[in-house]
Order: sequence, then structure tokens, then C-alpha cells
Amino acid sequence: MSRFSVSILAACVALGGITARAQVKITRDAGRIAVEIDGKPETVFYVGAETAKPYLHPLRSASGKIVTRHYPMEMVEGETRDHPHHRGLWFSHGDVNGTDFWSNEPKQTPRTGRIVLTKPAQVESGAKSGRIHAEFEWRDASGKPLLTESRTMVFYSDPVLRTIDLDILLKAVDKVKFGDTKEGTFAIRLAAGLEEPDPKAPALPKRTGRRLNAEGATGEAGIWGKRSDWVDHFGEIDGEKLGVAIFDHPANPRHPTYWHSRAYGLFAANIFGVRDFERDRSKDGSLTLEPGGTLRFRYRVIIHPGDAKSANIARLYSEYARTK
Repeated sequence: MSRFSVSILAACVALGGITARAQVKITRDAGRIAVEIDGKPETVFYVGAETAKPYLHPLRSASGKIVTRHYPMEMVEGETRDHPHHRGLWFSHGDVNGTDFWSNEPKQTPRTGRIVLTKPAQVESGAKSGRIHAEFEWRDASGKPLLTESRTMVFYSDPVLRTIDLDILLKAVDKVKFGDTKEGTFAIRLAAGLEEPDPKAPALPKRTGRRLNAEGATGEAGIWGKRSDWVDHFGEIDGEKLGVAIFDHPANPRHPTYWHSRAYGLFAANIFGVRDFERDRSKDGSLTLEPGGTLRFRYRVIIHPGDAKSANIARLYSEYARTK
């Protein structure tokens, strides 16, 4: 064997060793990208032609508990089956030049749009983190692109927490207006166990959800439509106390965001729905981008054991707020 061949073999062995040791493994397949952390499945990013918008489903805690609703991707007894467009974790909006990218599943109408992957996503596995980068177009019902989206998601290995950083850059193809509506924007539909108790909901699984924001407000009445740096939903899933927090980065437009946080499990950050959230028809939360104009959004999602206090969510947000 030549010296060159030996060098190539050694490089391949070394690369194989790096892959084998990777604690965050990301695998690309047709229409989907799987994420594993510490040898266990974490989530799948659905980007295929059959999806009206990209989404992560399901999301899991470090212990393996699923913290997002299964429906409509899976039918599970005890879950409510409302809002079939609420799928795992997603980013979209209900009014972009009159096109609805939010309530766009399962049926399509002349007003609904699609968020379409435009080229194969880039993936990178690693010992402490893994990365997905994807490019999309937001197209109206005729197929005309209104926006381009560049999205990077980073997944981290940790024995206790599951952390996802999202960096989303929107760019206007032509002049676009984000309308004032509560139907948006960065959202998670939580598992039944994290919903607030509801006498009308099925008895099982048990609803144990509570929520807290950075100002100490609690419950839907205290958090829905209010502005805050972060909100944490926590409760019990299959006997384990777990929570899901969303952090709004200080550099985001109109920070701190309003929260479209509902007792039935919808958990969303939305800067555009001011008229709805303030309950004032004189307000206007719309935002217009000229051609080539951009909006950048950054969020961190943390899935943690315990409640907001025991997980030190306030401290974790302070650390995130210092990131550039």
C-alpha cells in the first residue's frame, strides 16, 4: 500500500471516529431530517413537498418524554383534535399580503400559501451540538414567492436539558405587509399534560399545565397578549415534571414580544398581533418590508425537568440574552 493510500485510510478512520463519537447526530433523508442526541431520538424536521410549512415533530425531553402534541401527525387517545395546522414546532404567519401561512393545513384555499424548501438542507453533526441550515420560499396560492427564509437551527447535547437555537432571516421578494393578526408566529403545540386543567377535556392524560413569564405573571389571563422576555410552560407528563420555555432574543424586532399563549396548549411568540393582544381596534401591529428588506428573528427553546424556578429559567435567559 502506498504512503498516499495509508494517509487516505487514516483520514477515513479518523473521520469515522469523529462520527461515532458525535453526541448530536443529524441525518438527512427524503423530505425529513432526523436529530439524535446522546444516542436517542430527539426530533424530525419535516420539509418534504407534502408539508405546507416546515415543522419539528415531536420534541422530547432529555429523559425521552414527548412534550409536543401528536395530532394531527399521529392519533393518540386523550388528545384534543382541534387546529390541525398546529404541528410540533413551526414558524409562519397568518397574513402576509393577505396570504395565510398559518392556518394552511390540511386544506388549501385561494388564500393559503406554502413555505417550500428551495434546495437540499445542510446538516452537520458534532460532539456537543449539531446544525441544520435550510432555505425556503414563502409562496402565495399562485406559486409566487413573497419572502425568502434562511433558517439555522442548532441542537445541543446536555444530560438534563434539551436546547434548540433558531436563527431565522426573512427577506422580501417584493413589497410585503405582515398583517396585524394573533395567528402567528413562532409556535409550539404542547402535549396534553402541559395544558391547563379543563373540565371539558378528556380525563386522560391528566392536564397539569401551569405557566410563568419573566414578570412573574401566571395563567392564560396573566400571559396571553402580554409582552415579556420569556414564557415557560410546565407540568407533568407520564409522571415526570417537565417544562418548555421559549426565549425571545433582545435583538429581535419589537422586543419583548407579545405572547399568544393559550390554556389548551398553543404557545407562540408574535410581534404582529397588537390589535388583538391590546384589545384595541385603533392599534396597528402590521409591518411592511420594501423589496429586499429583511427581518431577523432569534429564539431559544429549552425543554427542562421541573418548573421554571427549579430549572433556573430566569438565569438561563440572562445567559442567552448576552449572546450575539
